[in-house]
Amino acid sequence: MGAKVLERFPAGSPRGSWPAEEYAARRRAEGQPATVVMDLREDAFLVVVPAEDD
Repeated sequence: MGAKVLERFPAGSPRGSWPAEEYAARRRAEGQPATVVMDLREDAFLVVVPAEDD
């Protein structure tokens, strides 16, 4: 199972700021099964959805 990256957010956000989680919550409110994962190599949070099988 693959995943499609919707958006990337740098991990160094100000304290109390969770832009990746907020973005994912908005996508979930629209009906997309968005999840936040950490890309350790890039030091970023990724908002992903399951990849559609073609």
